[in-house]
Amino acid sequence: MVNSAPSEEETRTRARTRRAILEAAVQVLGENSAAPLSQVARAAGVARSTLQRYFPERADLTSALGEYADELITEAMQRARTTEGTGLEAFLRLVPEYFALQKVIMLAFGQEEDLTEGSEEECGEADLALTALIERGHADGSIDPAISASWMQQFLWAGLYSGWSYVNTGEVSAYEALNLCVLSLEKVAANPAANGGRG
Repeated sequence: MVNSAPSEEETRTRARTRRAILEAAVQVLGENSAAPLSQVARAAGVARSTLQRYFPERADLTSALGEYADELITEAMQRARTTEGTGLEAFLRLVPEYFALQKVIMLAFGQEEDLTEGSEEECGEADLALTALIERGHADGSIDPAISASWMQQFLWAGLYSGWSYVNTGEVSAYEALNLCVLSLEKVAANPAANGGRG
């Protein structure tokens, strides 16, 4: 007997279930990386056996979280409308979108040194789009040409990590930390010549 291909509805259901598990993993493992997978299954509203059908081993779930983070980063770039306006305007719209992804980014990519590592060969679609955005800012004069695209990316991740860490100190709210992060990154990126020497 030949098995028929899954229907479109089955495929959509599987995608929704997989995403629900990943969203739950971000919440549960973001709070406690050693939490049992049964807790992730409960948070996702599925049986442990269902979770294991999608992710047989903990390592499978961990690996999938990296791919999920990449998906969310790509979606964040789309929401930030990075092809509209000046390079600096687009960059400053992107910062809050990335800031909101703290749990999944930290869970998938780890500590600050992991966030800022990587060669051009390892760059994903979002990294290449960010490089293009910064280079567009150089071309339109909104981003300081003395700040290379590579350095600006390093500074972005370091700035986000600093903002997230600052919230964890309990001294400021996430809203205040985000504002400080945006202000700091704007001061680094903005082309002083485009602002009459202000920067």
